[in-house]
Amino acid sequence: MWKFEFPWLFVLLPLPLFVWWLIPAYRTTAAAIRMPFFREMAEAAGEQPAPGGVRLRRNWLQRLLLPLLWSLLVLAAAKPVYVEAPIIEEAPARDLMLAIDLSGSMATRDFVNQAGERMDRLSAVKQVVADFITKRTRDRIGLVVFGDAAYPQAPLTLDHDSVQILLNQMQIGMAGPRTALGDAIGLTVKLMADSTAEEKVLILLTDGNDTSSAIPPERAAEIAKSHKLVVHTIGIGDPNTSGEDKVDLAALAQIASITGGRAFRALGQQQELAAVYATLDALTPQKIKREIYRPQRDYFWLPLAAALSLFTLYHVLAWLLSLLRAPHRATASSTAPTTTPHQADHGN
Repeated sequence: MWKFEFPWLFVLLPLPLFVWWLIPAYRTTAAAIRMPFFREMAEAAGEQPAPGGVRLRRNWLQRLLLPLLWSLLVLAAAKPVYVEAPIIEEAPARDLMLAIDLSGSMATRDFVNQAGERMDRLSAVKQVVADFITKRTRDRIGLVVFGDAAYPQAPLTLDHDSVQILLNQMQIGMAGPRTALGDAIGLTVKLMADSTAEEKVLILLTDGNDTSSAIPPERAAEIAKSHKLVVHTIGIGDPNTSGEDKVDLAALAQIASITGGRAFRALGQQQELAAVYATLDALTPQKIKREIYRPQRDYFWLPLAAALSLFTLYHVLAWLLSLLRAPHRATASSTAPTTTPHQADHGN
């Protein structure tokens, strides 16, 4: 798209017409005497008379060139620019907090990887979450761990390498043996209170039911909803297990429903857990497009260069023509009637 930075300068286009119309041409008169025998007098005195004045006349090329040059100069002063396509930046669309259960039941070796090897639940979670973090290059990501209580492990940051390091340092039981789901949600609300992201998301992963929260999970979910925090829940482990280690899928589904999130389950296969995170990756697209600026290229030099080239070309051609006409003028002057210099310069 083309535009002019200073379009108001086009009002100067008719300026030469106003100057020609309002300001008269400079004229002067002087006395002159015609002397038919001037050349003979000069030769008798041993003098060489200088050539007389020449009255300059405009030619058709000048009449065409002068308005064109003025138009090109005004065009250059108006500064034409070409506005290119906008530069789009894919900026972070949301803040993601990952809350991971580190209770003692996460040591249960009931997950099977792609090689068919058994592994504990936390090891399976670490591998899948690490891959998930790697893909979310534009989102701020933080970590919360919970057991008897909830603790911030990594603040919201774009430094995903640091998040990966802190993820690898997680150990089973480091937050206590029990499960505090409500506290994990409440802590996330507090950590995201100052977030200006368009969307705030918590991915809550646990293999047990709530046993030690100071605030009931359902109440924590309502508080999260009031702060526009969407909670997706992932239940892992065997729901048929009895006691505190039994994952309460119904409670997790209710938490997700209150906040507008989704509830998932991954039982025994690492591929199942990876599929859950792949679904979450699709549910929370990581980038939004935002126009940063539109590059502009200045082209004022084009009309300026054209004007300078035409001006130079005209004068070069005029100089060449004067060289070609010089012998003819010398011949014509030798046969023309002689006049005084004043007569040639100013006329009668």
